[in-house]
Amino acid sequence: MTISRRDLIKTGVAAGAAFSMPSVLRAQTSPTAERTVRMAKGGALRVFDPIWTADYVTADFGLAIYDTLFALDSKLMPQPQMVGKWDVSDDRKTYTFVLRDGLSWHDGTSVTAADCVASIRRWAQVNPGGQMLMKRAKDISKKDDKTFTIVLSEPLGFVIDILASVATPCLFIMREKDANHAATEQVTATVGSGPFKFNEALAKPGASFTFDRNEQYVARKEVSDGLAGGKIVKVDRVIWDNIADQQTALTALQAGELDFLQTPPTDLYPVIETDPNLELQVLDKSGSVVYLRLNFLHKPFDSVKARQAMLHLVDQEAMMRAAYGDPKYFRPVTSIFGTGTYSNEENTEWFKKRGDPEKAKQLFKEAGYAGEPVLILQPTDWVEVSNASQWLAAELRKIGVNAELAPSDWGGLIARRANKGPVEDGGWSIFITSDSDYSLSDPLSNVTLAANGDEAWYGWPKNDEYEALRAKWAEVEALGERRALARKMQRVYWDFVGMVLVGQAVSPIARRKSLTGLIGMPVLIPMWNMQKAPA
Repeated sequence: MTISRRDLIKTGVAAGAAFSMPSVLRAQTSPTAERTVRMAKGGALRVFDPIWTADYVTADFGLAIYDTLFALDSKLMPQPQMVGKWDVSDDRKTYTFVLRDGLSWHDGTSVTAADCVASIRRWAQVNPGGQMLMKRAKDISKKDDKTFTIVLSEPLGFVIDILASVATPCLFIMREKDANHAATEQVTATVGSGPFKFNEALAKPGASFTFDRNEQYVARKEVSDGLAGGKIVKVDRVIWDNIADQQTALTALQAGELDFLQTPPTDLYPVIETDPNLELQVLDKSGSVVYLRLNFLHKPFDSVKARQAMLHLVDQEAMMRAAYGDPKYFRPVTSIFGTGTYSNEENTEWFKKRGDPEKAKQLFKEAGYAGEPVLILQPTDWVEVSNASQWLAAELRKIGVNAELAPSDWGGLIARRANKGPVEDGGWSIFITSDSDYSLSDPLSNVTLAANGDEAWYGWPKNDEYEALRAKWAEVEALGERRALARKMQRVYWDFVGMVLVGQAVSPIARRKSLTGLIGMPVLIPMWNMQKAPA
């Protein structure tokens, strides 16, 4: 008799799932268990600096312990958060911001305008929207302890939208002494001003990280609305348990050892749906776009022909089926702007339903490919991407490419992708990741859509013609004009191939029904507002 994973899950729970759980989950029983939420995130937390990396797990860490000047509400409109009031001069060149009362760091000191200025300057080194802001900034400086200004050389549309963007890395406000570090140098201090405090004493790298409610946090008086409004924390403690194996994590969820599982196995959705204590919930209704990032710095993808080959090689349906299983959870995507407002079909003739491996093979030959290793970073704790990586390696080998897999957890991938060296020196050729479909509508702030070389995101794509078009985005406000600009940008983009699209997916989280109040937004998962019913 063949026993499926689904049967194993059911049997494991019936036999007593706690036996199979890592001892750390059983040993850390809190005296306030009913006000403690245990979560298994979508990857391991390895980096504690949400400016140094655009990783979503680190961004969620930043959302918990830091605060932001502005935040998006449920209608995706920017609202003041740390800012109490602000205004702009008649010539739209000078923005003045005054911090609201009650802002303090976890060490008890007050948040000041100097902290904000230093944080903006550091964030702007790596966020494309921030980079564009700095190119037009004549001055960013504090006026007094609670007031600072941004003075521009010429008007720049959507300044507040840029400051409020959820395209990672987000503008989290740090202490001035931390924000004075270069953005390429990791900040190791974890002192923020947000609604949660990071509990360093209980940190167990590789096992769990603990966050405690910040009792000194002064929330805004407005009702919680998306990421905006009052950040009211309704639990005493949140623990992130690092469980690399999704099946083990689901068993923990069923046994009540976990309350929240960010990435439940897609083939076990039916098990979750029939469990009376569990529920699937889509938090990011815009879904995510899965794509390949190629390393422009080294062979073979320093050649545009090799990058174009990858466009033709990828069979989106087959690759997404290998990753996500059931087609009802994914669909093809051909626009660099995802499936939203600015999605278009410009220069997408490369797309074929089943790919074109012969065309890909021809283009690799034209690129002068000579058998050098193509190293694919494979995150083994992100099952969907791990499966997709294996599918890609197999397809590359079929057309004669020397594809190799480099397995590690997601945290290891994050560390390695920063290496600009060749494969033989610890570098890489390809990794697969995803981005919020919503954030792809924001080419000013989304790191994926920048192509400014050394300042660009991992892979470091460079194309000056495209960058000149992207710079015009801030100058164009009419919807029709933006759509026309989006088509021009996409035509150039698919000529130089800054990334290779795999498909769009909607991925629900799984939670125990006793955990309620989760806030659904693109990209980020806030931990305030959620609450846990007594067992």
